[in-house]
Amino acid sequence: MGEWSEYFEDFPEENPANARGGEFDPSDAAAQREAQAKAARKLKTEQRQLDDEIAAIVQQHKKPT
Repeated sequence: MGEWSEYFEDFPEENPANARGGEFDPSDAAAQREAQAKAARKLKTEQRQLDDEIAAIVQQHKKPT
C-alpha cells in the first residue's frame, strides 16, 4: 500500500481536510487553507517587524561598556 498522501490524491473525497461542515467541498477547503496560510504569513511578518523594533529600542537604551 502506498503513502497516505497518494491515497488522498486518488480519493480526495476521503481526505478529511476537504470536508467542510460534513460535506465534501475541496474548493472551499483549499480556500480556507490559503486564507489560514495568508494569515500566518502576515503574522510572521508583523512579528518580525516588532522584533526588529524591540531590538532597536534595546540597542538605543543599552549602556555603553
